[in-house]
Amino acid sequence: MTIYKSRIITASIDRDWREVYDFASIPENFQRWAAGLGRRFEQSGEEWTAEDPDGRLIRVRFSRPNEFGVLDHIVLAEDKETRNAVRVVPNGTGAEMMFTLLKAPDMTEEVFAADAVAVERDLQALKALLER
Repeated sequence: MTIYKSRIITASIDRDWREVYDFASIPENFQRWAAGLGRRFEQSGEEWTAEDPDGRLIRVRFSRPNEFGVLDHIVLAEDKETRNAVRVVPNGTGAEMMFTLLKAPDMTEEVFAADAVAVERDLQALKALLER
């Protein structure tokens, strides 16, 4: 069994958790706040295609709408699959958005740290967008 290094990155958002989930669960909205994932999202059957931050084509599978605040998604790029666990949970009258970042075996500490910064930036962009 292999366990990868992980880091949970969070943002507290002053909006009802259901509203945060409803907005963040729409794939078309990702390009408004999740620059670290990609841009130009287009639906293609059950999957979505997009360009990653480096302009490469990726495919993304999002979790189905649910009542638990689960926003998991799988990114397929070239022959690599990355699973991302994302949750929106109630935090008082607001929400806590949580992203679990895993360090892949071929990932350097520098890349892992840069990914963490990108996720933090994306969550802060979502917070700013929803707290306007």
